Amino acid sequence: MFHGLTFANPGFLFLLVIIPGLVVWYFYHLKNNNPDLQISSGEGFDSKYRSLKIYVYHGLYVIRLLAIILLIIALARPQTSLSRQDVSVEGIDLVIAMDVSGSMTAMDFKPNRLEAAKDVAIEFIGNRPNDRIGLVIFSGETFTQCPLTTDHAVLKNLFHNVQFGMIEDGTALGDGLATAVNRLRGSKAISKVIILLTDGVSNMGAVDPLSAAEIAKLYGVRIYTIGIGTIGKAPVPVQTPFGIQTQMMDVQLDEPLLKEIARMTDGRYFRATNNAKLRAIYQEIDKMEKSKIDVTEFRKKKEEFIPLALLAFALLSLETILRYVYLKNIP
Repeated sequence: MFHGLTFANPGFLFLLVIIPGLVVWYFYHLKNNNPDLQISSGEGFDSKYRSLKIYVYHGLYVIRLLAIILLIIALARPQTSLSRQDVSVEGIDLVIAMDVSGSMTAMDFKPNRLEAAKDVAIEFIGNRPNDRIGLVIFSGETFTQCPLTTDHAVLKNLFHNVQFGMIEDGTALGDGLATAVNRLRGSKAISKVIILLTDGVSNMGAVDPLSAAEIAKLYGVRIYTIGIGTIGKAPVPVQTPFGIQTQMMDVQLDEPLLKEIARMTDGRYFRATNNAKLRAIYQEIDKMEKSKIDVTEFRKKKEEFIPLALLAFALLSLETILRYVYLKNIP
């Protein structure tokens, strides 16, 4: 428990210097607190038997000193140190590039495309504990919501924070793909994968999607593309002078482009038309090969003062019981 022990408040440990002084004071007080009695002979007091209460009486002070020592150490807040460990695990490096444009508000998925995509992706992450996974979001602009990490709890929280309107609207498909490739550029994993999810047609951005796919191929990154949206029309909430109303709009999805991106990088293209099919797609991707990667694990500090404080309280309780119950003098 105390491997790599550190103290949050080490200054309290200087209070331990009072312990030797308390020991000296006790023996000094004991010596000067006994009254003198002059008698002609001490033969009547000679006895090899000493009452157990005499030992218990002196032991009370030892118990109190131990309790004080434990309380001082508890005040110093002992903690197990942050540890770092390099380990090899079976997994891949994977980036999810997710479209968050306004068309992802379409309600052909429940409750809408974006929320369905988030929920299924979070389930997927939970099934791959050994992967380093990152998240890139894009619409008219793009940015990295989470770099590659094995801390999936943090990643899931960042997924929950993804909302509409975080960045300029549009579909900068090439920029989103290029950003995802950049996150994997320095990876040494044997298997590097991007899951690119979109529901639209590339209409913004500085990078051509096929050029981004060429860069991905150069770095050995395989891209799985997912086109999300029903065939035909989909209900979309639209702001009108009378409030938000639902209107049926054509589903525009550049499937030839997504298929070509997947083909160029030895990946696959999938079409998701409802929640169940989207979940099935992620389950199929989950069957991808795994490779051994080196990761660095960090452990958080753990507070260790509570057991010490509880033990000190138990010792003080024991002293009280012995002093006022076992050693109580009854007239």
